Amino acid sequence: MAEATEFIIGSEVACSDGACGKLRRVVIDPVARAITHLAVEPSHGQAAGRLVPIDLVASAGKEIRLRCTKSEFDALEEADESQFLPRERGHLGYDRVDVYTLPYYGFGGRNLDRGIPPPRGGADVHQTTYDRIPVGEVEARRGDHVEATDGPIGRVKGLVVDPSDHHVTHVLLDEGHLWGEKTVAIPIGAVTRVGEIIRLSLSKDEVGALPSVDLDHPE
Repeated sequence: MAEATEFIIGSEVACSDGACGKLRRVVIDPVARAITHLAVEPSHGQAAGRLVPIDLVASAGKEIRLRCTKSEFDALEEADESQFLPRERGHLGYDRVDVYTLPYYGFGGRNLDRGIPPPRGGADVHQTTYDRIPVGEVEARRGDHVEATDGPIGRVKGLVVDPSDHHVTHVLLDEGHLWGEKTVAIPIGAVTRVGEIIRLSLSKDEVGALPSVDLDHPE
């Protein structure tokens, strides 16, 4: 089996002809437990982020390198979907910004009201942005909660992946978990749910008993 590699959320991402951004989240097939896309946000924050198919990843680690040029990266599917919603009196006397029904799209996603000022022209609107996620898949972000059978134990730092088939082998806990003096890698076999909260079949004590791992060579 090929040596496992880490996708640390927040890592720099480079195309074949230069830097293109940072890894902001990963998209996972929850059935196969395999990464399908990386959501990469340009460093300058001006252009839209892109969904990068995992097959375009040449290598991962401290820096993620892609098998595409920056122009090819810019042509990939956008990682976010935005809508301008009017601020108007809505249901039960609440403002539209206070309560509204999420629109249906052909993908899942998290609602991120970025609080971006409305466009010029006097329109009283606000912009709401959604993460784009292919149908049937889920995403993982740095900082997502990880819960053992008896309560919260930490937050996601990244994932360890088998590069031969892109299957996730471990979930890495970020600094500040209950065992902050060591790197904790949760075997994917102990994960019962992947999503905004990652749930485990292990107790806090069982997670604490896991051996420390070298991020370059997880067991």
